[in-house]
Amino acid sequence: MKSFLLILLSVLLMQNAGIAQPATSKKLKAELIATVDSIINGAVAHELVPGAVVEIKQNGKVIYKQAYGYSQRFDINHHLLPDPPKMNVQTLFDMASLTKVIGTTTSIMLLVDKGEIHIDDPVSKYINDFDSFPKSTITIRHLLTHTAGLIEWYPLFYQSSNRESTYKLIHSLPLKYPVGQRRSYSDLGFMLLGEIVENVSGMSLDDFEKKNIFMPLGMNHTFYNPLKNGRTSNIAATSLGNPYETRMVHDSTLGFSVKGMDPDSWDGWRHYVVKGEVNDGNAWYAMQGVSGHAGLFSTMDDVQKLVDMLMNKGRVSNKQFIAASVIDSFFVEDRFHNGLGWMMDSTNSFMKDGPPGTFGHTGFTGTSIAVVPEYNFSVILFINRQNMGLLKSGLYYNPNPIRKEIFETVLKYIK
Repeated sequence: MKSFLLILLSVLLMQNAGIAQPATSKKLKAELIATVDSIINGAVAHELVPGAVVEIKQNGKVIYKQAYGYSQRFDINHHLLPDPPKMNVQTLFDMASLTKVIGTTTSIMLLVDKGEIHIDDPVSKYINDFDSFPKSTITIRHLLTHTAGLIEWYPLFYQSSNRESTYKLIHSLPLKYPVGQRRSYSDLGFMLLGEIVENVSGMSLDDFEKKNIFMPLGMNHTFYNPLKNGRTSNIAATSLGNPYETRMVHDSTLGFSVKGMDPDSWDGWRHYVVKGEVNDGNAWYAMQGVSGHAGLFSTMDDVQKLVDMLMNKGRVSNKQFIAASVIDSFFVEDRFHNGLGWMMDSTNSFMKDGPPGTFGHTGFTGTSIAVVPEYNFSVILFINRQNMGLLKSGLYYNPNPIRKEIFETVLKYIK
């Protein structure tokens, strides 16, 4: 009786101290797994998505890791493949905008940790073309928080096909909003952050990240341009050509078309299933596959290594990879309910109703990361949604309901 009371007291003390409890009982774990399986298998069976990979981890232990469906179901003519390749947990995915946090944000963290840049430095300190007002007021913080006032999207590849001229083109574009007044998610800001990493380090973005992030963390399957890096198999297919970006340029109702630009003045669109090439047009056509906003490919296990480093306050194998104080500074929620690079707004469906401190990000191809430090767990979900092709609405299937259900399920069972 005495020992039972001591155990009960210790549990209560841990709860009061906000310490994450061990993973659920075997019964609850089985219920969690069954529910996750039901959600994703249902989406595959109803032909909402071709396939998916999920990993749930808590307190340093993998609770569940599973693959579903297929890495590719359709050919360029939207015909079902007779023998579609099955998805597996080692399948390589186009990270899309997870590039912003896996590669670019972590690169900025490292440079801040080394004292080579400061978050509130003006961008003009590293890019000369930003030395006149109002661009002179833009800081690295503004770029990381999408508050620099930049245009949300611009078809840079219509005017540039190499990195140097693409950067120059971004520099020349006018601001759309007042600096610091609103959050307007922009790929261009993270392209500029990639340029800053290159200017400060004297290295190409891909070389910097490989040497300073991926190799040290053992992320051996994370890189840009996988086909050029010798990875030609077990890759999740994305779009059937570039139908959505073609629509972004031609259909003004989407709000992306550029006034005065002839949509037919460029016709370099891909007319094949995109697989092993970054789906994003600006990254592929204008940046040779390497950019601060998109371009990375990775696997579930590799991404988990980066997430583990962040969850452990920058420690990896008892060594401090990034100072804990730097990690903490990137996860201070701002007035727009986001951190630096990472999203922290728990109204987002992929981390819906997560407790304070929850952070994550999504990618256009169907990738997502959600991390809950309070309960010491993470949910990584990769879905190759684009290979289903566009819906009749002209949009891709929105995987947010799947993300939301899975996150809510995990939160319910292991918090």
